[in-house]
Amino acid sequence: MAVAAELRPAAANARPTDRGAERLLATWVRTQAINVERHLAALRPFGWAEFGDPATGPSRAHLVAVNETMSTLREPLHKATRAVRRAAEAAAAQPDSHRLQAVLEAKSRAHRWVRDTERLWDFYLELFNQRQSAFAPWLVAADRIALDCYQYAYLGIGRWRSIPTPPPFCYLEPSHGPATSRRGIPLRRLSNRLNPFPLIQLPYHRLVNPWTLGAVLHEVSHNLQNDLGLAKAVPMQVAARLTELGLPPAVVSVWVRWNRETFADLSGLLFGGPMVVGSLFDVIARDRRRSMKFHRSAVHPVPYLRAKLSIELLARMGFASSAEQHAQAWRALYPRAELIGAPPALLASADQAIPAVVDAMCFTSFPSLGNRSLSQVLRFEPKEQRMVEEAAERLADGVSPGVVPERFLIGAVRYALEQRMAPPKRLARFFVEELGRGAR
Repeated sequence: MAVAAELRPAAANARPTDRGAERLLATWVRTQAINVERHLAALRPFGWAEFGDPATGPSRAHLVAVNETMSTLREPLHKATRAVRRAAEAAAAQPDSHRLQAVLEAKSRAHRWVRDTERLWDFYLELFNQRQSAFAPWLVAADRIALDCYQYAYLGIGRWRSIPTPPPFCYLEPSHGPATSRRGIPLRRLSNRLNPFPLIQLPYHRLVNPWTLGAVLHEVSHNLQNDLGLAKAVPMQVAARLTELGLPPAVVSVWVRWNRETFADLSGLLFGGPMVVGSLFDVIARDRRRSMKFHRSAVHPVPYLRAKLSIELLARMGFASSAEQHAQAWRALYPRAELIGAPPALLASADQAIPAVVDAMCFTSFPSLGNRSLSQVLRFEPKEQRMVEEAAERLADGVSPGVVPERFLIGAVRYALEQRMAPPKRLARFFVEELGRGAR
C-alpha cells in the first residue's frame, strides 16, 4: 500500500520525457481542437440557394425555422468548442496528466454536442436535398395541396386565429407508409428538439399514383386538429355523445382512442369530396383478417368500421347516391359483418356509434372554430364535386384545369382514372405538371 501511495503523485504528473513524443502530444491535442472547430463550422446554417431551384426547394420560412432550431444546439456546441481549444492550448504548453485529462473530457463533451447537432443537420439536409432530385415536382405538388388545405381551413373558421408558419413540408420515405410529425412536438431524430413545422412523409407508390394522395389530406388534417385547437375538444365531444347513448364505457374508450385517425379521415373527406373515399378504400381494403382484426392498443379504427364512418359522412354531406354505391361495394368486399377479437358490444353498437361520432366531429360547433362546425369550415357540396369533375375532364385533355383549388385535383385525377378518360400514365404526368411547377 505504501508503494502504491508513493507512485500516485508521480503518475499524476506523468508527461513524456522524449522531446519528439512531447511535440507529438502537443500537436495531437491541438488537432483535437481543430477537429471540433471544423465540426462546428461544417454544421453551418442552411442557405437559400443551396438546394437547387428555389421554386422547388425549401421556402425561406422553412430555412429560417430549421436554422433557428439548429441554433439551440450550435450555441452550446460553440461553447464546448471553445473549452476544447482552451484545454488543448494549456495541455500543449504543459502536457501533464491533469491537463491531458481535461482535454479528453472537453473533447467528449464537445462530441456529444456534435453528434446531436449532426443528427438534426443531417435529417434536414436529406429532406432538402430531395428537392434537387427527380422527385422534386411530386413533393412540390404535395406541398401545394397541403398549403391549400391550411389556407381554406383558416379562411373558413368564424374567428381570427394566428396563422401558423411555416406550412407543411412533404418528403419521400420509401420504406414506410404515409405519416406526419406535428408542429411543436419533440422528435428523437431532431435530438429531441421541437419540430418547427408539420412534416408529411409519403411513400413512392403514393406519389406515382396521385389518385391515392388522399393521404395528404389525411395527414394535413392531423396537424389541423392541433393547430385549430381541436385536440382535446374532439375526443371530449365523442365521449359525451357516446355516453349519452348509453354505450358501455369500454366501447366509449375505444372510440375516444380512435379519435385522431377518425378525425383525419373525416376531415380529409370534407377537404376532397367523394373521390377521397375510394382513396381510403385503396388503403384499408385488405384480406378479411387484416380488415376486421381488432387490436386493443391500435389508434386506427378497425378498417371494416373505418369505411363505414366515411360512408356515413358522405351521406351527411349530400351525396346519398355515392354513399349508397360505396356501401354496396364495401358489403360486396365484406359480406359478413364481424370484428375479430373485439368486444362484442363494439360491433353490436356500431350502427349507433358511427352516426354519433360523425355528428360529434363534423356537425358540432366548436369555440375554437368560431362556433362553427367542421363541415361549415370545410364546406364541400355537390357544386364542388362538379368542379372536381370539370377539372378531371381538363386533366384528361392535358390542359390546365383552371382556377380549381389544388386539393380538388386529387379527386379530379381519381375521377378521370375511374371514368377512363385517359391512360393512368398520362393522367399522372398531367397532374404533376400542373401542381409540380413550384408556384408559391
